[in-house]
Amino acid sequence: MRYRTLFALAATTILATSGAAAWAQETPPEQTRFTTTPDGKPCDGVLDTARQCIARDLTRNTLDRPYRPAGHSDGRLAGPNSGFGRRDRRLVYSATPGGHAGGQYPGSTNGIGIIVLDAEKEYSFVKRIPTWDVPASMTPEEVAGVSASPATNMIYLSTRGRLAAFDLATDKKVWENTYTPGTCCERGQVTPDGLTLVVGSDLKDFWMVIDAKTGKLKGKIDAPASMFAHNMALSADGKTVFMAPNGNTITVGDVAKMKATKTITFSDHVRVFTINHDASRVYANLNNLLGFEIADVATGKVIKRIEAPDFMWKAQWADPTKRFYGHGGPVHGIAMSPDESEIWVVDNINYGVLVYDNTGEWPVLKQTFKTTHSANWINFGLDGKLVYLASGDVVDAKTKEIVGHMNDEFGNPMFSEKYLEMSFSNGKLQRTVNQFGHGIPEAVKARLAQK
Repeated sequence: MRYRTLFALAATTILATSGAAAWAQETPPEQTRFTTTPDGKPCDGVLDTARQCIARDLTRNTLDRPYRPAGHSDGRLAGPNSGFGRRDRRLVYSATPGGHAGGQYPGSTNGIGIIVLDAEKEYSFVKRIPTWDVPASMTPEEVAGVSASPATNMIYLSTRGRLAAFDLATDKKVWENTYTPGTCCERGQVTPDGLTLVVGSDLKDFWMVIDAKTGKLKGKIDAPASMFAHNMALSADGKTVFMAPNGNTITVGDVAKMKATKTITFSDHVRVFTINHDASRVYANLNNLLGFEIADVATGKVIKRIEAPDFMWKAQWADPTKRFYGHGGPVHGIAMSPDESEIWVVDNINYGVLVYDNTGEWPVLKQTFKTTHSANWINFGLDGKLVYLASGDVVDAKTKEIVGHMNDEFGNPMFSEKYLEMSFSNGKLQRTVNQFGHGIPEAVKARLAQK
């Protein structure tokens, strides 16, 4: 006991003398962010984290007078989700009705609106954002495309009838346009700077170039070789657009010049397609093919046809008595992992997904897995760790296991093909994904650097 008492006295002496300097601290940096109190009065002392004016000599942390800024020991101040403000969030926005839900999937069409799910809380329902008030006697417009921009903090919905932008901080509609009646609107994407939307016409032979902030029409890109505008892709730099019809010829266009530059003709009707990180190759699903064709953009030629093994689909597809959910084809959905190491393809014959290794000269099938229903669309989430399918399944990109399922507020499975995973900080969109599953330059560069 004698030694323990002496040790305690020695420790107290050290702290009270030389150690006191170690405890004493100057004003913490976070206390110098403001110069006036909330009511605008200048502070001749120090504003603490609650913006209360405290005499400067009272804000030194000493043993005689310990001091911490207001709320500094509160656990809510630790980490990115601190204080009383809105926490950082990772959410999935799903636009409905979004993909022939009534005919392709059983059960509910999930109604009308943007359904928001919490990706960090087992995809629990957050809210439904109203979009359009459609009379019960009318069939609601199908949502044909969804994109979002951190630059404008807006999400854009195109339907066969209109195009609209919603503020992600308020959930309020910012603008809405129908343009020339009967010509709006198909798939759309926004340029990285947030200034321009490129949107397909409603099954016509042109694409519209639109001011993303105001909705004003800037001009059109005519594509007479690609009638019935449908799917599209925008290069990572926002300079080149790939415009696919309900047909076999994709038109390539210059966004700034609003002019078509070349065409690429595939062997059959083009369905969903994606592009690589530098927009040098196109990977396209086709009618009557479980697989995809690859085209070289520089030459405008198809350079490779990738078919799933015959036993998986040819006999089934050749039998006219068999019916499949899948937009009328063996496949309707293709996406690249962000680093382009894999290509995922929907299998509507066997209701699953084909995963191709894309690290060699040509893609090679390496794995398949079942889904809960026909997937019909594939979208890699942020950082490529999770993959979202139109069947409502959430898949671990590494293990290929279904790790979650998306449902609306009534417990109905989410059967939309129009969804985005997005991250927010205090209501501001930080990052989002591309609906068409393109390769991402930074991710590809990082993968290649590891070789």
